[in-house]
Amino acid sequence: MASITGSLELHVRKPPRVVLVGGLLVVWLALWFVLRGVHTLALGGQDTTPFHRWLTEQAGVVGSGNAISDAIRVVVDQLVVLLQNGIAQPSYGRPVPVVGWLGVVAIAAFLAWAFGNWKVALLTAAGLTFIGMQGLWQESMDTLSLTIAAVVLALLAGIPLGIWAGLSDRFFKVATLVLDLMQTLPTFVYLAPLTLFFAIGPAAATIATLIYAAPPVVRLTAHAIRSVPAESVEAARSLGSTRGQTLAKVLLPMSRSTVVVGINQTIMAALSMVTVAALIDAPGLGQTVLKALQTLDVGVAFNAGLAIVVLAIVLDRVTTAAGDRPWRTASVRRKVLLGAGAAGVLVAIWFSRTYVWAAEFPTGVNLGSPIAVATADATTWVQDVFGGFTYGVRDAVTLGVLNPLEALLTESPWWLVTAVVVALALVLGGWRGALPAAVCLLLLVGTGVWHDAMVTLASTLLATVVVVAVGIVLGVWTGRNHRVDQWVRPVLDAGQTMPPFVYLVPFLALFGTSRFTAIAAAVVFAVPVTTKIVADGIRAVPTATVEAANSVGSSTWQVISKVQLPVARRAITLAVNQGLIYVLSMVVVGGLVGAGALGYDVAAGFAQSELYGKGLAAGLAIVLLGVMLDRITQATAQRMTRRTRKFRGTVRGDNLW
Repeated sequence: MASITGSLELHVRKPPRVVLVGGLLVVWLALWFVLRGVHTLALGGQDTTPFHRWLTEQAGVVGSGNAISDAIRVVVDQLVVLLQNGIAQPSYGRPVPVVGWLGVVAIAAFLAWAFGNWKVALLTAAGLTFIGMQGLWQESMDTLSLTIAAVVLALLAGIPLGIWAGLSDRFFKVATLVLDLMQTLPTFVYLAPLTLFFAIGPAAATIATLIYAAPPVVRLTAHAIRSVPAESVEAARSLGSTRGQTLAKVLLPMSRSTVVVGINQTIMAALSMVTVAALIDAPGLGQTVLKALQTLDVGVAFNAGLAIVVLAIVLDRVTTAAGDRPWRTASVRRKVLLGAGAAGVLVAIWFSRTYVWAAEFPTGVNLGSPIAVATADATTWVQDVFGGFTYGVRDAVTLGVLNPLEALLTESPWWLVTAVVVALALVLGGWRGALPAAVCLLLLVGTGVWHDAMVTLASTLLATVVVVAVGIVLGVWTGRNHRVDQWVRPVLDAGQTMPPFVYLVPFLALFGTSRFTAIAAAVVFAVPVTTKIVADGIRAVPTATVEAANSVGSSTWQVISKVQLPVARRAITLAVNQGLIYVLSMVVVGGLVGAGALGYDVAAGFAQSELYGKGLAAGLAIVLLGVMLDRITQATAQRMTRRTRKFRGTVRGDNLW
């Protein structure tokens, strides 16, 4: 007992980490007043460093005469062109694609029914028809072509890699490290380096999309394989099954539902990336949204964004229904119905190849123009009626919070910021957080875009604070109330299906082009994932622990603050981690609507050849920021978990609990 008391006393004597963090911030602020404006590494928007110019020169060298990249580009281009000729672009001497709109709708509805149910088939047909009525049929089919090409390639590589990771512990560890890194990188990061090898165009966009979209299916396939009960595998082997037979007859069938979830997540990630890849000349809806954002045409951007959302919902529902469908042999009646449906599809394809009205989507009903006009009118009305409030909120937050935080980061000497961030990482996560932070910050200095990186970091930190606050409140509410969870979770799921571009449109209407616009969009973009993680953590708190707190008369607030939140600290830290990554991704995309900084540098690099090297350096800076923030939060979570387990284990060892 004496040893436990001494341990507790020693624990009490140590300064809490909150005090240490507060002390570091106070010292930083004091030094900022003294050293303000010294060694800030500021760089003008059109200015470049020798490193940037060297990168631009190397881009020309790498991009010319590379036989391997040229061969890959040709193969991927041919696949994309084949799909576009099939459903999107005029082809083979015809003024229309091989399969017209009626055939595409029939094929999609049939597949939705075959793999899902009639409700999903009806939703699919209605969704695609609505997109055509928006006047965006060809753009949508271009987007769908690139998405299908990227998903097919991602699955061809991802599922075998996932199976390998599921069967091999050694490869699983390596794959986990790589996947963790890939999933911390924002979408912008994948674009710049790939254009080095594959040039700007559909091939680079497709390759970037498949690389970005592959991690979910690899991770979930590996998880599914490793989650199959050992008894089932042992039973198969005891009957003489080979490794191949066990995989084909036991592991894969029992992993089907989880693998389909991975395919679903891959499709959603691919659709998100394809729209962002409009920056490197990917055709489709992303181009429409990008041009509308550049001209501040909210109506056109909203109409195209709505088409992206509808397409995302259709793809999500079809793959989700395929995962939920029971694994059983089709009955004779269903086989007959499937045969009749296939015959109907062939008839629809024949019509779409024979008659113009079934090949080109009819223009008689055009909802796109009324939607765009109504959105523009609504935007004007909102700005007239609520503009004083929304712009007032924007200006108040910008002047009162964002500008001071940005000034602290950008006007402090680079070495002071580095020292403070490394010290904070050491306090929060130990050397596992401090070492990566030091390496990333020093490399960040070498990129030549330190100032822009600090501007991006300021917006990211501010948005993350709001995201975590909102996510904890909503997460606790939904985690404690099953009925609320039933209502809120579908909204959160829908929020996670929408690509980043879509979030910018409404906030552009509310707040105009500004850094605050990107922050507001980032908050809404990141809240769903943060809320779901916190809610899952709250639900994972043992019921007996909550009941014990209630039995001694604890109030609801006491149960939440003293029991559920402390026990769910690991989940909350993970929510902070994911919130940071999602926020960084959106803040960077927000460079297109006035956020500037690294996102603007990347976009400018694609638009101006002389700034290409600076765009590459900005992409590297985004990677370094993402890795640094991820490692600090991950190390903090691991340290908190270890300390909690050690303390509880010590106390339990003396039977005090």
